Amino acid sequence: MCDFLNSLRKGKIQLGVCVMYPSPGAVERIAPDWDWVWIDGQHGQMGYQDTLALVRACNLVDRPAFVRVPWLEAGHIGLALDMDAAGIIVPCIDTPEEAQRAVHAAKFPPLGKRSYGGRRPIDRAGRLYSNKANQDVMLVLQVETPEGLDNAEAIAAIPGVDALFLGPDDISLRRGIAMDQPRTKAILGKDMETVMTACRKHGKVGVMVGTS
Repeated sequence: MCDFLNSLRKGKIQLGVCVMYPSPGAVERIAPDWDWVWIDGQHGQMGYQDTLALVRACNLVDRPAFVRVPWLEAGHIGLALDMDAAGIIVPCIDTPEEAQRAVHAAKFPPLGKRSYGGRRPIDRAGRLYSNKANQDVMLVLQVETPEGLDNAEAIAAIPGVDALFLGPDDISLRRGIAMDQPRTKAILGKDMETVMTACRKHGKVGVMVGTS
């Protein structure tokens, strides 16, 4: 994770792949060709044990596993972090208040309110894993509504938020753009720039889904 984070902080583009099916074998095969793996616990077809197996597969091939939780809920975030995921993606963040709730769930005190005790992080890194977790585990917040875009700068300014992720389909849907229409730069370019400008201003990482 350190090499991955260092590359991000130096501005190097890191390309990731999204996994929506509970197939650790497939992750073992394809993950080495990518820089990171997005495990989709929001829309993917997987439960707790499936997600844990996918995180383990990412560990096996030395690729950071980012788990997208179903929603902004502390229990979901805590369980994913206790799997020893490298990062958490939280969907549909519209306000700085919601961003602060995500920080409280994902970060240890004094920055947040994350509960200590994850068995897997302790087994892998020792009981002092919490000393570095706030810096080493990334919190990625999805901005995917007009309200969220209006608040992008305020969301990025919250301490403990590490990255913003523009959700192209949800923002398009909320603007009346058909789901079968290509997500071109003409459609999403302004929104992408809004998110990236907020990230640059506050020293955060911007995550983008490819467009045509």
